[in-house]
Amino acid sequence: MTIFSKIIAGEIPSYKIAENDKFYAFLDINPVNWGHTLVVPKTETDYIFDIPDADLGDMMVFAKRVAKALKSVMPCRKIGVTVLGLEVPHAHIHLVPLQKEGDMDFHHKISDPDPARMSEIAAKVSEAFAAGE
Repeated sequence: MTIFSKIIAGEIPSYKIAENDKFYAFLDINPVNWGHTLVVPKTETDYIFDIPDADLGDMMVFAKRVAKALKSVMPCRKIGVTVLGLEVPHAHIHLVPLQKEGDMDFHHKISDPDPARMSEIAAKVSEAFAAGE
């Protein structure tokens, strides 16, 4: 069982943004920018391109809804999207609020992100997601 599966199951706490029957979105605890969110399938699949086509399409549509909610709450020009990361064998999409391209530099993460700020961001984005923003 991956760490993401444990988060989805509630065995490990997370800053949850949204979920449905197939996907779960939560703030990255090692963010490259405030609001950095991960979108993961509830079914463990290591490599994103091994996800069945219909499910991959649904995952992108779910990620799009999360990105729209993020953009409505976070001060940013756009939401960047990328798929990378070899450390967790569970496919995931990164959504990162951007003012400039350098905001998506995975070599420069926010050190020791404030839990109160993370909770506040998660609550606001979750509310925006539920409202369909």
